[in-house]
Amino acid sequence: MNILKTFASAEKIANSDIRTIRKCFEYNGRGKRISLSAKQIKAAAKASVGIPSVAEEIQIRHLVCQIEMIEEQLSEIDKKIEEFSLQNNSPILSIPGISHFSGTSILAELGDICNYTKASQIIKFAGVAPYHYESSQFLAQHTAITKKGSRYLRKTLYQIILPVINHNRVFTSYYKKKLAEGKGHRCAQGHCIRKLLRVIYHLLSTRQVFDPALLI
Repeated sequence: MNILKTFASAEKIANSDIRTIRKCFEYNGRGKRISLSAKQIKAAAKASVGIPSVAEEIQIRHLVCQIEMIEEQLSEIDKKIEEFSLQNNSPILSIPGISHFSGTSILAELGDICNYTKASQIIKFAGVAPYHYESSQFLAQHTAITKKGSRYLRKTLYQIILPVINHNRVFTSYYKKKLAEGKGHRCAQGHCIRKLLRVIYHLLSTRQVFDPALLI
């Protein structure tokens, strides 16, 4: 991003002093660092067959500025979400692996827990309930999830389930048990998500703090 904002074209990089290019690498923010060095980038720019365009340089700089502005706005929103989460102090935040952001996302999608009378209803709402296929001669043993309901909630659940499994021995054991039964990785994740939703429903309904000992 710094290189694009500073030079915006291969020609500018090729004609710039190597020390100016190195300054673009002096960045303390988040993000994966590129593997190329300033010397390699300058050499690649000299060998570039791209045609310089002032209009495209301006467009590139404007796009970089827009991306930076959006990142600032997202950072501000993330801080507000964390502040709201701390004020709300939901019991689901006591579950290891659920952050303020993911916890708030789950709560926002679920809404008032009083709207549900049992855990199976939020499992269905999240679209992670398994299909039940049965006929007079056949009963399916392995079925896909329904994928009906809130796709945002389902996406968040799949994003957090591995941290939850890794940070809690009960979920770790349950996940390994499903794998031992011949379930695939994704299927085992689905079982863990349904277990997690049952836990979330109980915590929100009773306002209890998560206690892994009660799951054994």
